[in-house]
Amino acid sequence: MRILLAEDEASLSRALVTILRKNNMEADAVDNGTDALYYLESGNYDAAVLDVMMPGMDGITVLRKARERGLSLPILMLTAKAEISDRVSGLDSGANDYLTKPFAVQELLARIRAMTRPAAAAQSAELQAGNITLNRATYQLTGPGGSYRLTGKEFQLMELLMLNPKRLLSAETIFSRIWGMDSDVEMSVVWVYISYLRKKLTALQANVQLRAVRGAGYSLEVAE
Repeated sequence: MRILLAEDEASLSRALVTILRKNNMEADAVDNGTDALYYLESGNYDAAVLDVMMPGMDGITVLRKARERGLSLPILMLTAKAEISDRVSGLDSGANDYLTKPFAVQELLARIRAMTRPAAAAQSAELQAGNITLNRATYQLTGPGGSYRLTGKEFQLMELLMLNPKRLLSAETIFSRIWGMDSDVEMSVVWVYISYLRKKLTALQANVQLRAVRGAGYSLEVAE
């Protein structure tokens, strides 16, 4: 699960990103509302946590504009204000939940899990393509030749390809979805991980292949 965190208090932002990642969530952080809306419009996030008071554009405005543009991902608002009117304003603008600062980390995690639960429940525990199966709980990729427990990034890449069979995904789309728009790694990392997965698929005797189209991207194809 990838979370966008918009929080202008640097120390809190760093702490929350660390906590989210330790709880198996990928997290990208921005410190102003303008960037928050830009990142949300990329469509690369499963949920967002927005501070109400931010420079550039306040969180309520970001929320309202996101909803006006058809973005339906769950959004949790953070605020230092406890007034009922502020909560009502946020909820009426399309927020899924509200959390007042200071808050307990466990409560934040619980609220994120709660607001993303319907989408998570709709997901199958396993994905299948050809003669391979990907277990989304254990990260196990299984085929006639055995099984591998994928690393986090390998799993995310394999999941993305299996959710979009035969669809050509550009390297830019894959990079943005898995490594994030503000990652400092090179775009070539996509090819590196495609190579890792190809070797595992060969060892598993899979009848699927990761096809590369020069200048266009990658797709998962089942052998005829």
